Amino acid sequence: MSKNIRNESTDGLFQAILSLQDMDECYTFFEDVCTINEIQSLAQRFEVARLLREKKTYLEIAERTGASTATISRVNRSLNYGNDGYDMVFRRMEAEEQKDTKE
Repeated sequence: MSKNIRNESTDGLFQAILSLQDMDECYTFFEDVCTINEIQSLAQRFEVARLLREKKTYLEIAERTGASTATISRVNRSLNYGNDGYDMVFRRMEAEEQKDTKE
């Protein structure tokens, strides 16, 4: 993890996020903590990452999400050279989805 962001304040924020128990609590918390634009930017980056993993082109992603090529490139760089955070979350979400389909 980047040592540039790791500090007591960030630890506190992440502990707060880990305490959230469901989607409604996430909406309640994030609407208080972030602006609508910040939430939408995070959601857009997450969607860009999902589409990049599906091997969509930059043009397809830009058209579907409205993201700039700079944003798409930044997310792609994170996917290829980052800390594998996106992949970790996507794998867990896929595993959860498969588990739900079997039940």
